[in-house]
Amino acid sequence: MYTVGIITASDKGARGEREDKSAEVIRAMVVEAGYHVAAYEIVPDEMSALTDCMMKFADELGVNLILTTGGTGFSKRDVTPEATLKVIEREARGIPEAMRQLSLNITPKAMLSRAVAGIRGNTLIVNLPGSPKAVREHLGFIIGPIEHGLEILMGDAAECAEPMKQK
Repeated sequence: MYTVGIITASDKGARGEREDKSAEVIRAMVVEAGYHVAAYEIVPDEMSALTDCMMKFADELGVNLILTTGGTGFSKRDVTPEATLKVIEREARGIPEAMRQLSLNITPKAMLSRAVAGIRGNTLIVNLPGSPKAVREHLGFIIGPIEHGLEILMGDAAECAEPMKQK
C-alpha cells in the first residue's frame, strides 16, 4: 500500500476561512484506489511553507506520493509549481502534460495551468488544480499510470513492457 501526503495551498484555507473541498476529493479518490493518506496540511500560498511541507512529507515521513492542490494559476500568490521545482530532483513532465491535454478537451483555459510534477528521493510530487471538479478529472486520469510510476520508483515493477491494466 502506497502512502500519500496531501498539501493544500490556500491563504484562506490556512486561515480557516474556506473549507478544503479539493483535498477531500483527493482523499476519497486515493483511498478508493488503495492508498493510505499518511499526512495532510493546509498551508498559505508561500514558498517557504510549501517547500517545508513537501520536504517534511518526503524526507521525514517518507510518503510515496505527495499531491498538492491549488496555487498553480497566474495569481502572484500562486507559487506551488516554483516550490515544487525547488524541492524535486528530477522532473516528470509527462504527468502535467497529460493533465493539460485532458483539460484542453474541456476548456481552452487549461493552457493556463502551470502545474509540474517530479521526484524527490523516493517520493513523487504532483501538482493538481485547486477546484474539486478539476481535481476529480485530473486525478481520475492519472491515478493508474501514477501507480505504475510508483512501482518503478520503489523497485516493485515486475514488467514495464506489459500493457497497463485499466481500473
